Amino acid sequence: MYFYNKKFYNKPEEYKKFEGFEYTDLWNFCKKQYGGEKIQNHALNNRLNTEFANKIASDPEKMLLIINGSKYLMHIDYIYVDNIDISHSVLKIIKKYIQLLYEKDMKLIKDLDELIKEEDINKKRNQIMNLLDENSEARIFEIISFAILKSYYKNEKIYIGKSITSIKEEYLKLYKTGRTNANDGGIDFVMKPLGRFFQVTEVDNYDKYLLDMDKVLHFPITFVIKTNKDRKVIEEELNQYILLKSGGMQAIINNYKNSIEEIITINELKIWLNELSAQDIDLIIKDIDLYYRIEMNMELLGEIKE
Repeated sequence: MYFYNKKFYNKPEEYKKFEGFEYTDLWNFCKKQYGGEKIQNHALNNRLNTEFANKIASDPEKMLLIINGSKYLMHIDYIYVDNIDISHSVLKIIKKYIQLLYEKDMKLIKDLDELIKEEDINKKRNQIMNLLDENSEARIFEIISFAILKSYYKNEKIYIGKSITSIKEEYLKLYKTGRTNANDGGIDFVMKPLGRFFQVTEVDNYDKYLLDMDKVLHFPITFVIKTNKDRKVIEEELNQYILLKSGGMQAIINNYKNSIEEIITINELKIWLNELSAQDIDLIIKDIDLYYRIEMNMELLGEIKE
């Protein structure tokens, strides 16, 4: 929108003949924006159109972003409303959104600082509970769920070894594979020594669950889902979707069903959070603070950078 506004504002006929802006110019611009330093390239190549079609567009066949080889441009029908160019207004909204996003990010950092200093363990636990919400931002939910699961599983031990004589006691360890929203092939967390895969997701599109299973060649996945629904309800809905997509073919049904190791929802996370010790709660807060700071790009303020 920024590039369009500078060159084609109120010039619809010229814009209709335009073949697009170079991807590298758009990408470099995105990287300069607040929070854009570590953004993944599929944000433009796929995620933008997919999210727009899922949540906004009344005509999902009319993509917001037109990809013309190495060049990109926005569909003109989303720029003009009743023959009025709305790009000025859209840019103002985007600037305001970036400002509000920055302020929200800074508030959570401040809240975490205060939470670290808090001495009342019940207040700490309740504050984390409040952050576990269906409406919470996806990246925040992923970080909080990781912190809780890491502390929860570290208290569980197994006995493992290459032979009967070499069996030893070992506690479970959970590792985060990268930044949130990374193109990681469907693996958000990995557990050692069991080698379990965890994928954080939402309920909105069960097709994505099947895609995650396909991407890891049907290695069993534990889905951590941002929902207050009972996990048995999720399991039933997912099984029904698998049945629908399989056309009743038992081989396909078995492949997908065997790929689901466990379903974890907000309900389980809250139950486990209540079971954790004061020391574990402090560790959770420190982990949330650490990974949230890694996630953020603090240098850039809420302004569109040229």
